[in-house]
Amino acid sequence: MNAPHELGLTPDDLADLDISPQAFERLVGQLMPRLQEQLRALPELPAQGDVDAEELCRELAQDPAPEHGRAFEELLEPYFRDWLPRTFLTPGPGYLAFIPGGGLLSSVLADLLAGATNRYTGVWQAAPALVQLEANALRWLAEWMGFPESARGLLTTGGSQANFSAIVTAREARLGEHLREGVLYTSSQAHLCVSKSAQLAGVLPDRVRRLPVDAHFRMRTDALAEAVAADRAAGLRPFMVVSSAGTTNTGAVDPLEEIGALCAEQSLWHHVDGAYGACFHMVPELRPLLAGMSRADSLALDPHKGFFLPYGNGALLVRDGAALRAAHAGTASYLPDPAAEEFMDPAQYGPELSRDFRGLRLWLSLQLFGAERFRAALAEKRALAVQAADDVSTLPGIEMVAPPQLSLFAFQLAAPGDDLERRNARTRALLQAVNARGRVFLTGCTVDDGRFLARVCVLSFRTRAERMRACVDDLREVAAELLARD
Repeated sequence: MNAPHELGLTPDDLADLDISPQAFERLVGQLMPRLQEQLRALPELPAQGDVDAEELCRELAQDPAPEHGRAFEELLEPYFRDWLPRTFLTPGPGYLAFIPGGGLLSSVLADLLAGATNRYTGVWQAAPALVQLEANALRWLAEWMGFPESARGLLTTGGSQANFSAIVTAREARLGEHLREGVLYTSSQAHLCVSKSAQLAGVLPDRVRRLPVDAHFRMRTDALAEAVAADRAAGLRPFMVVSSAGTTNTGAVDPLEEIGALCAEQSLWHHVDGAYGACFHMVPELRPLLAGMSRADSLALDPHKGFFLPYGNGALLVRDGAALRAAHAGTASYLPDPAAEEFMDPAQYGPELSRDFRGLRLWLSLQLFGAERFRAALAEKRALAVQAADDVSTLPGIEMVAPPQLSLFAFQLAAPGDDLERRNARTRALLQAVNARGRVFLTGCTVDDGRFLARVCVLSFRTRAERMRACVDDLREVAAELLARD
């Protein structure tokens, strides 16, 4: 596509930003071969690109704002040649770092469809049938998570937004005007977004209790009970517990049943951050791993993790849908009246008015594949993690610190007599050398006692048995090399 000034257009032509259907088809035709090449190459690309890109970013930072348009092909070239290779290969089969988000291509179709048709789904009246598709997807999630018919929810940009709305809902339901006295409880292993969301919701850091964990990195219920009692004795108002169904560090699942029972006894709102792990509840044989989750007051989960969608897809479910609506509802003179309660009206259940049609990504993927294939994929990921953990735990020098509760395990490399500093250094060296081989990309974490752990998280739909065998082989060979140096 040529820039308008190159075509000798009139001022009226310059104001026309539309692209004809024929021109759009040509642009897509330029893009598709590059995308196909990228997708074909995924299995062979390094799992971690060269992200030492400070100079590149300094150069990019000098780019002036464009006054005239440029050819699409001219923009595609540096994207694929220079910028994309300088990233983590998040859609690749060897991405076992952090919590993977695989990026189902069905969601790409959904984004193309939603973006090109560009309908507004912030309020029900603007696109009733399209909003209903999103409501259907939420209802299916609620059924798979064991939530009742009274539950309502919202599809969000991720777990951070879902946890934020959950805290706001609990604050309104439990504290009312007594915000400053309110106390929220979570564990030392909780995701960063919990404390950030609490602060954004008005619960300041001195009212957030980060409780100790047990040897399996799960919240200690006895410490929770003691903290609640101490705060009540001090005249404060305990109102909420945020537990984890799969922590980022070690994949730990808090004792959800015990926490839920304590919350019921103490009239506390129990919210489960299941951004990583909740989706495993969809698989009947794995539900015992998440016992008690379905009785929570609210639940955050990330379809961009457990349902393998691209990044930017989270969800919140609230058992008492009326409480979610009460915390977020509002209207204005320029808006149509809210929809009847039997229909989902996104603006009445969350903070956004302007929002993309994000529900189509999940709805279309579920329709194209069916629930049975998602259940099979989730069951496979856990089986792969369990097998890999079994194999890694037999390697000389490996200490399995956190066996997989779901599909994530954590470990250290050590030699006899190593102190903490030496163990941590060996484990960091193990990660660095394994990642340098390019077949897998692993990340680590530091837990409360100062130990640095290597992690393997299996949750990409493209990660299959062959890649996990490669992971174990690389860990075996690199560990032996490192130990042999002493």
